[in-house]
Amino acid sequence: MTRWIDRPAAREVIPLLPGESFRWLEHDYPSEIARWNYHPEYEIHLIRKGTGSYIIGDQIGAFGPGQVAMIGSELPHDWMSDLEPDEVIIGRDAVVQFDAEWLERCIGVLPEVSAVRELLELSQMGIIFGGQTALDAAEQIELVGRTSGSRRLSHLFALLAVLTHAPKEEKMLVTRAWFSASEGREGKAAVEAGLAYIFANLNDRIRMSEAAHLAHMSEPTFSKYFKRASGLTFSDTVKKLRIANACRLLATSELPVSTICTEVGYSNLANFNRQFLAEVGMTPREYRNLDDAERPSGMSPRLGLGTANRLVEHAHP
Repeated sequence: MTRWIDRPAAREVIPLLPGESFRWLEHDYPSEIARWNYHPEYEIHLIRKGTGSYIIGDQIGAFGPGQVAMIGSELPHDWMSDLEPDEVIIGRDAVVQFDAEWLERCIGVLPEVSAVRELLELSQMGIIFGGQTALDAAEQIELVGRTSGSRRLSHLFALLAVLTHAPKEEKMLVTRAWFSASEGREGKAAVEAGLAYIFANLNDRIRMSEAAHLAHMSEPTFSKYFKRASGLTFSDTVKKLRIANACRLLATSELPVSTICTEVGYSNLANFNRQFLAEVGMTPREYRNLDDAERPSGMSPRLGLGTANRLVEHAHP
């Protein structure tokens, strides 16, 4: 499994089969497609079996069977199961993926579906659902996989309705908003080019000038649109993703801290330790020594579940 764990995130290409307007799939773990990735499509993800750690955006948390999460467009994510040597978890996940533009066209002719827009906005922070909402959503996800044609479509809309109307106590926002679609074409271009460049060079030297060049923008223009669309400066995004990748490697590998330092793009161990402490609230060694249940679940140590619930309350007054 190491050959998948220590790879950086990749932009995933999600092909649709003929006659499909969205995608449903299931996969085992480990698997080459079960890795740190991001894509423009929205994703609803069900864990059927196993326990482990997830990474959503720049946050690490724990998962178990029955967890349902919704991942926004371009939001990096991965679920890393705890495995015995040579263990394979068959059918670990069931996943629904759909394109926002397709859903907007649906809303254009089916205004009853318009309430889902608010769900899409919240999913840019990643949402983990619990309680009856997770149970009902899991049932609809499985029904999507077992049906076809109009029945399949009806179960997708039923799934979206379940998540849209989830009570606030049954949903937790995971991270900051990764990308605001309202910032338009320039913001989208800056974020897409920036993330692609960052992930391709996460263990190497990263220059904003190169990302700006990929976005066909000047540095000041790129910097402005990237910050407006992502909510962070380019350098802060690089730091958060490097530390998140370090958390992932600390939790899922036995690589020495000094090796992880280099793997995530730091050339100086003291600086890496200092940046990790500032971001996570503990040293890399302290983080590695935590049990899975002790690691921050859903939010960073500095932004707990109470804050997540207040964010949901703010979004749904």
